[in-house]
Order: sequence, then structure tokens, then C-alpha cells
Amino acid sequence: MLDGIIQDNLEIIIESIALIEERFSRVGTPDRFVSTPAGMLLLDAISMRLQVIGEVVKKIDKIEPSLFMKYSEVEWDKIMKLRDIISHHYHKVDHEIIFDICQNHIPQLKLIIRGILRKEDSDAPEIEG
Repeated sequence: MLDGIIQDNLEIIIESIALIEERFSRVGTPDRFVSTPAGMLLLDAISMRLQVIGEVVKKIDKIEPSLFMKYSEVEWDKIMKLRDIISHHYHKVDHEIIFDICQNHIPQLKLIIRGILRKEDSDAPEIEG
């Protein structure tokens, strides 16, 4: 059974992913992020949500470090490191890397987080009445 705080944080990740997907749907190529003011706004908005995901992953990892070990197909350490780059070295954020993350890694992360929510909740013992 998931701790309430962990479940809430996983749901924050799902919400952030939904916002990333919606915003990313307007981006056709990596250069779209840097070729127009609207693209720059999308890059900023998506980066902020990636930062939120990284922060939440860090929180969960502190509370329950063994949780993510069960799901090694995701590079959790890279998610946390990206958060640090966005937070402390935003000028080093590469629009092509953000594009790649959105296109190739966010869909997998969404599946894994949904799977964690389903699996960990289904592992809870049933209470008979």
C-alpha cells in the first residue's frame, strides 16, 4: 500500500506529465522551442513541469528509497539531475534534450507511474467486514 504522501506525489507527476503532453503537442521540432517567442514560452513551461517532476521524485526517494528500485527501467537519477540543472543552471538547458525527453521518455514515465499507482495499491491487504 502506498503511503498517502507518496501517492499524492505520484499524482502530481501524472498531472505534470499531462501538462507537458498538452504543451508538447504544439511543438513539431526541437527548433520550434527556440525559433519563436511562443516556442520559448513552451520551452519554459515544459521545463518548469520537468523541474516539478524531478523535485517530486527526489521527495519520494527520500521517503521510500526502495520504491524506485523496483522500477529500474526508468533512470530516476537522471530525472533528479535534470531538476538540478533546470533549477540551478537554466542557461545550460538544451532545447534538443528537452524535446527528446518529451518525445521519448515522458510516455514511458507516464506508463511506469500509472503502473506504480495500480500495483502498489493492489498490493494492499483487503479488509474483510
